[in-house]
Amino acid sequence: MLHSLVFVLVNGLVYGLLLFLLSSGLTLIFSMMGVLNFAQASFYMLGAYLGYQIMAWTDYWVALFVAPVAVGLLGAAVERYVLSKTHHRGQVAELLLTFGLSYLIVEGVKLVWGVNAVNYGMPPSLNFPIFAINGVSYPAYNVFMMVVSVAIFALLYVLLTKTRIGIIIQAALSDRDMVGMLGHNIPRIFALVFGIGCALAGVAGVVGGNILVTEPSMALSLGPIIFVVVVIGGMGSFGGALVASLLIGLLQNYMTTLNVSLAGLVGVSLGSHAPFRELLNQPLSQLAAIMPYFLMILILAFRPKGLMGKVES
Repeated sequence: MLHSLVFVLVNGLVYGLLLFLLSSGLTLIFSMMGVLNFAQASFYMLGAYLGYQIMAWTDYWVALFVAPVAVGLLGAAVERYVLSKTHHRGQVAELLLTFGLSYLIVEGVKLVWGVNAVNYGMPPSLNFPIFAINGVSYPAYNVFMMVVSVAIFALLYVLLTKTRIGIIIQAALSDRDMVGMLGHNIPRIFALVFGIGCALAGVAGVVGGNILVTEPSMALSLGPIIFVVVVIGGMGSFGGALVASLLIGLLQNYMTTLNVSLAGLVGVSLGSHAPFRELLNQPLSQLAAIMPYFLMILILAFRPKGLMGKVES
């Protein structure tokens, strides 16, 4: 029983921190530029495929550095030469462009790597159990994923609060016209921010692609949950994205272990003609996938700004 609870907790943290890696890039882009990057999950998928390919040519550690940089450069180029042309047309045009871009990336991946899953394995240097409880071992790679996610969070915090470029980025968020008048290149800053946001998705793809299978539908499976995280945490809030990611990761992993139904949880026995009988008799483990969306609806109904979003005065 103890080892099961420990594994549920650690697996929830691993999944939650992976969601944070994905949502942090989206949060950075939205908070700075006001752009909802619909292609964020596709950049995650691209990072996973590039990580797989570079690892096949060299090794995992090269892939961990090169793949996110490549994804980030692609994202910066997209913003500088394509997305920037739509900023004056508003968020709808930006959203539609990134929506189309997401499908272009998916189809490009299919053309290069095919429609089947690729054999993206764990690096040999991290393929060992790091601890065991009651004879059940836990892989070191999952702990490595947590370390990477925490390091990225710390790096983002230092970058945005302690460095000159971070101060410029935050100043541009408050008054981009004034920052431009001070001689800073706003289009270049936007390209940098968008590139960093895409690179964060690339990091998530490299470290998560061999745990969550690398195949063309991986963007579709994780794409919606990223926006759920951002809405629950609060649009533009890094702290909110972290809290929401961990909440969803822990809640989903815990619910997958529960075989009791909603009716059984409250001790109610339903007759054959009771309303919503099928739903109330479903095991909670089968409802885990929809729980984040249920939380999002509650947040939008009772706290539209999210858990840690800023309330407009």
